[in-house]
Amino acid sequence: MTDTMNFAPDFDTPLEYMRRTREYYLALGYDNPYRWAHYVDAPFTPLKKPLKDSTVALISTAAPYQPDKGDQGPGALYNASAKYYTVLSGDTAVDHDMRISHIGYDRKHTTATDSNTWFPLPLMRKLAGQGRFKLAKRFHGAPTNRSQRVTLETDAPEILARCREDGVDAAVIVPNCPVCHQTSTLVARHLERNGISTVVMGCAKDIVELAGAPRFLFSDFPLGNACGKPHEPDTQAFTLDLALRVLESAVGPRTTVQSPLRWTEDGDWKNDYNNISRMSPEEIAKRRADFDKIKQVALGQRQKAGVA
Repeated sequence: MTDTMNFAPDFDTPLEYMRRTREYYLALGYDNPYRWAHYVDAPFTPLKKPLKDSTVALISTAAPYQPDKGDQGPGALYNASAKYYTVLSGDTAVDHDMRISHIGYDRKHTTATDSNTWFPLPLMRKLAGQGRFKLAKRFHGAPTNRSQRVTLETDAPEILARCREDGVDAAVIVPNCPVCHQTSTLVARHLERNGISTVVMGCAKDIVELAGAPRFLFSDFPLGNACGKPHEPDTQAFTLDLALRVLESAVGPRTTVQSPLRWTEDGDWKNDYNNISRMSPEEIAKRRADFDKIKQVALGQRQKAGVA
């Protein structure tokens, strides 16, 4: 039998985003590590009808492009002003310029030039046209919020209300940055608890599983690519199809399925994400200064929106 393993074991292990993030911010001088959402149990709502007869909504943590908010999208630095928004809805029959400006998506190994990797609405329209499912008339935005209380008490109930208005049976939920993965999982739990089936498509396995997602399709890709590789329609179609199969076939809560696709042959991209050991003292100091500025902008945005 031929041995086909050519992947180093440490590269074949999912990146520990919570540990890497904790070490990163401790090195920057922030000594109060973030406490991630943790649930042992998970709600679960089986599909009430065949998928082809079900109305499916897209829920995204991407934000609409805002021309007055500075640089956003491909190659842009983190933009707290552009990222923050209240819960939004958009017509699924219309093309929307949705971008990712989050602090934590991988800017070194992906370019954010193909929105289909984080906002699969065009492909969902295509599959709905083929009779795979019925597409809800609106997609919905889930604001990335470090405050779990705001997500649970404000944003998730609002998304649920809008899904009910649209007669939604199930939802595909796509996060981008680490906190996005937590937000998406909390929204999924709220929807499932209230009778709507969900599947989270994400790249941060540790965060989603700690928070207790009902159904999760894990793609071992850099953050920002939960729906497939950029400019590769075949991998995007494969990934969404697999997510829908997880939605249909899961028999109980906390179902995780890992995509067989790999980002690269060696997986070395995982060594770069927020890796303090690869940064000079000067770079760490600069990142601290930049992050202090970011916090002030984000605080101003939250205060302007009336969110704690």
